[in-house]
Amino acid sequence: MAHRTARLNVYGRELLVTRVLIEGWTVSTAARAQGISRATGYKWVRRFRAEGRAGLIDRSSRPRRSPRATSALEVERIVRARTELRWGPNRLGPYLGHPTSTVAAVLRRAGMPRLADIDRPTGLPVRRYEVCHPGSLIHQDHKKLGRIPDGGGHRVLGRAEAPHSHHAGLGYDHFEVIIDDRSRRSVVVSVPDETGTSAASALQTALAIFAAEGISVERVMTDDGPAYRSNAYRAVLGGRRHSRTRPYRPQTNGKAERFIGTLVREWAYSRPYRSNSERLDALPDWLDFYNRRRPHTALGGLSPMDVVNNVRGDHS
Repeated sequence: MAHRTARLNVYGRELLVTRVLIEGWTVSTAARAQGISRATGYKWVRRFRAEGRAGLIDRSSRPRRSPRATSALEVERIVRARTELRWGPNRLGPYLGHPTSTVAAVLRRAGMPRLADIDRPTGLPVRRYEVCHPGSLIHQDHKKLGRIPDGGGHRVLGRAEAPHSHHAGLGYDHFEVIIDDRSRRSVVVSVPDETGTSAASALQTALAIFAAEGISVERVMTDDGPAYRSNAYRAVLGGRRHSRTRPYRPQTNGKAERFIGTLVREWAYSRPYRSNSERLDALPDWLDFYNRRRPHTALGGLSPMDVVNNVRGDHS
């Protein structure tokens, strides 16, 4: 099979047989001129004589027979188990008595989707979506984090020495997270609790920030929590459409869920903090980095603000 550094491609093989069969070169001379062995030269001349130009085309290296291949019965068993149990190769292999690599290869050949690409409860492909322009849809969700005792928590002092925030009566920090579906431009607002008043205040702050950047919000998506069904929240929504996720389907609000995961991983738990205020003070800088400089794979390597600045498609 030819590759990018191969001595001969199809045209090089044609040149070889032309020199030997038409111009009268010896195979040794033609092979030396093209930097290949004499045996390779004879091979291509022999194939051309037997099959014509078709003999110079690359052939599959797959063997004609594979006596140790997984039987059709076992292939069907593996695929059926995957469909019914929705397990990955690491669990299906020991369960079915096959190596993990064999199960993975069978599932790949059968065209089975990755577990990450299906909805576990239904087994159906995940419906991924992205609206057409910034402001068409924003997502809002709530996140709370246990406060860090002065001097540091278990990440600094170790679990044996650190005071537990629950026993110390420190409580939680509450945050409302708002993210634009198209650009991933994100706003994080620290709020005192999980009430409708807090959720409404955070939404109002986010709407003002988005408006200052030229983003006019048309629709808001949240879960069905009481804070997002409150009169205070409805008042801030105004005439904007309010979409709610289905019960037990957080994937519907997946962009907020994914951002919260990034927020926790890259800010809240990215390094040991020696006080709660130290962690809170680090949030604005991280959020600015996320919005302005952090490349986003779903945006083709652009940052959220790169997309916001192209809100009308002026330089897309």
